[in-house]
Amino acid sequence: MNEGKASENPESRFSVALVSAARLPGVRIHREAYLRRALARYCSEDEIRRAIEKTPAAAGIPVDVLDKAANDSIRYETTKVSALSAAAGLPGFMALPATVPADMAQYFGHMLRIAQKLAYLYSWPDLFSDGGDDVDDATMGVLTLFFGVMFGTQSANAAVGKVAGMMAEQVAKKLPQKALTQGVIYPMVKKVAAYIGVQMTKQTFAKSVSKAIPVVGAAVSGGLTFATYRPMAKRLKKHLSESELAKPTHRVVVVEAEEVHEPFVAEHAESHAADGTAITEEGPRSS
Repeated sequence: MNEGKASENPESRFSVALVSAARLPGVRIHREAYLRRALARYCSEDEIRRAIEKTPAAAGIPVDVLDKAANDSIRYETTKVSALSAAAGLPGFMALPATVPADMAQYFGHMLRIAQKLAYLYSWPDLFSDGGDDVDDATMGVLTLFFGVMFGTQSANAAVGKVAGMMAEQVAKKLPQKALTQGVIYPMVKKVAAYIGVQMTKQTFAKSVSKAIPVVGAAVSGGLTFATYRPMAKRLKKHLSESELAKPTHRVVVVEAEEVHEPFVAEHAESHAADGTAITEEGPRSS
């Protein structure tokens, strides 16, 4: 009964697929381990420690450095998902609901991986900090919006910007639960979920057609994955790097052995250029 309803309702179809993908082995990214590994090539040990304890923005890591680390992760995940698209993919598919095709769960799994990596680089909090299999409503909401940005929906862009602005203003270390589940953001989450649910049907059909071609089918499927995944990841990277949360708007000043958060104002911009600011255009950086 529930599966039938999920298959008829685009919003439910997407929600089931997202939760199922989040439960697959290897999908969830450990924030501390990832930041340590991703920043090791570009930052000092002290910068990495502060990025983990606070955020990369609060640690003063320039956005161009974060962009390089983000590009590294996008290349890695794109190569991986393209190869797996033509093969068996992530383990654990036998546990998927009947309404979630294996190739779609695999694709969503890798979208979740890159979404988490980019979020952590651009100063979003740990999305799966509880360590359980369930996905809480706030995390579900923000991941839905991240997917919406990757799919190019304007309402998702606006909603992610609002959430980032709330968190930056409050120097929050957790997602705004109420805003994502009851407030003005929630209708946008539902709208984005419904939109992606419709797109899922179209993409599943396209992949089914490509795989029906003997021998060449697997290569075509892998090519389709490569052609769509990388631009979607780049779209999310650009949006997150430009958000308020990614800007080093607060710096830590030591006064008589006490840490004081001092607002970063315009007159400090020249003397503290190392803090960096969010880049408004994504240019050709590291390939």
